Amino acid sequence: MYFIDFNRRKKVQIWEGITGSLYHSEKATFGHLTLEKGILLPQHRHEHEQWSHVIEGQLEFTVNDETQVLSAGMAAYIPSWAPHSAKALTACKVIDCFMPFRQDFKDLEQKSM
Repeated sequence: MYFIDFNRRKKVQIWEGITGSLYHSEKATFGHLTLEKGILLPQHRHEHEQWSHVIEGQLEFTVNDETQVLSAGMAAYIPSWAPHSAKALTACKVIDCFMPFRQDFKDLEQKSM
């Protein structure tokens, strides 16, 4: 599949207050996510390299104890296994990309069907 319409894909709840549409290739997971204002994503880490690109809103992001407020047009790069967390200071729209693809997110989609 060469073209993906995220507007038509089923939305899944990733975490409380975080929903979105996902697409998986053999090597990556790509997601269009919405975060409710005030949502705190606690510190965690995973094997996946991650890029989080803010499309709308303000997102306080911490990677390896370095914190910055991201707004539209800004991104965070999270290396594999780096501890990171985020807090939505406003409602946010974010595009996330993970490499390798996230089997746990694929499983979430299957459960919600």
